[in-house]
Amino acid sequence: MSRRVVRQSKFRHVFGQAAKADQTYEDIRVSKVTWDSSFCAVNPKFLAIIVEAGGGGTFIVLPLAKTGRVDKNYPLVTGHTAPVLDIDWCPHNDNVIASASDDTTVMVWQIPDYTPVRNITEPIITLEGHSKRVGILSWHPTARNVLLSAGGDNVIIIWNVGTGEVLLSLDDMHPDVIHSVCWNSNGSLLATTCKDKTLRIIDPRKGQVVAERARPHEGARPLRAVFTADGKLLSTGFSRMSERQVALWDPNNFEEPVALQEMDTSNGVLLPFYDPDSSIVYLCGKGDSSIRYFEITDEPPFVHYLNTFSSKEPQRGMGFMPKRGLDVSKCEIARFYKLHERKCEPIIMTVPRKSDLFQDDLYPDTPGPEAALEAEEWLSGQDAEPVLISLRDGYVPPKHRELRVTKRNILDARPPSGPRRSQSASDAPLSQHSLETLLEEVKALRERVQAQEQRITALENMLCELVDGTD
Repeated sequence: MSRRVVRQSKFRHVFGQAAKADQTYEDIRVSKVTWDSSFCAVNPKFLAIIVEAGGGGTFIVLPLAKTGRVDKNYPLVTGHTAPVLDIDWCPHNDNVIASASDDTTVMVWQIPDYTPVRNITEPIITLEGHSKRVGILSWHPTARNVLLSAGGDNVIIIWNVGTGEVLLSLDDMHPDVIHSVCWNSNGSLLATTCKDKTLRIIDPRKGQVVAERARPHEGARPLRAVFTADGKLLSTGFSRMSERQVALWDPNNFEEPVALQEMDTSNGVLLPFYDPDSSIVYLCGKGDSSIRYFEITDEPPFVHYLNTFSSKEPQRGMGFMPKRGLDVSKCEIARFYKLHERKCEPIIMTVPRKSDLFQDDLYPDTPGPEAALEAEEWLSGQDAEPVLISLRDGYVPPKHRELRVTKRNILDARPPSGPRRSQSASDAPLSQHSLETLLEEVKALRERVQAQEQRITALENMLCELVDGTD
């Protein structure tokens, strides 16, 4: 008899665990809009969630440490005139987030490190160029201030957020609605999926489709695709019998998939979250109550099932923490932020290890917050891999940084010269002096409120004494 050899992998025993009740974020009215995006974005400083709004589009931004019940009057980010469909944190500035909306605009926001006293209503910049709803956003992984947006007009626009200008417009690549867009590791190529059931690899600077595969999955439901670390593509979709599938493709040979696995029968679109450091892909279906995860290797069958994290409640959306935001002392290799109907619950993926020492094999150097290129360099044809950092001593997020640009600073009060840009006079930079003035005003306001409260208490006491006297 031949003995079955168990595949060696340090990730075989990865397990998921929901955070304790006091580490969740309660009383958040998660958006009910029908759209297949994750509705949640997270970085080492903040958690952002698209929420229900009476009118217009709104999302909430919470410091990661602000767990527990969220006050119903907590300040929101409000500026869109229709529902927000997607949000994405800038990988090179933890205080900058972009939002896309049904109102056809993209807005970029600067989030302060302190909790604002009122709603944030003024974006740094509004990017106007789409003619229909904008449902997908993705920052360039290595070039500063380069943001991609994809709309219901079947157009992909790549912006220089530093000037408000359109760098590139890909308007004849897709004949139907775009379902997903993903950059490769150095931002030289895009992988897109479309309602026409075609998976495309696009060189955005040449404006060419480099490779494409029609019907990578036979089913009618939407596809998703992400690049892996070695340039392959991982897609999720449905079979003709509506079974959910995950497939691995080599772009140099799109005829047959490298691997194809069928999973279950369900309606929820599988959102793939890929970690290039561990080469693990996590599949989260909207409406599912589980997260399946697979390791991608060079050995057959190439896509290895690891495990499933299951819970009772279905997920409305999911946020995925960048590697630099994880707790390396606890061998945490991934953290998700699962959206329920009224709360957000962190889910921690851990590799069990006995040692308390830093685990080099689990934490190779990972992309840090510094950009490798400027927008103009990338547009001129340069490519660069992400600037890596070590997590050996943990990662400390830098203090509040204003959006830095190379030419025209969009936080500058000078008039813009780029097209398709609307901006208000309040976009002037927040200098140290004006910040101190604001803090002084807040302090004075608090003192006035305190004095009024003391006055109200004194009047109430007098009223009680008068009532007692008449009795």
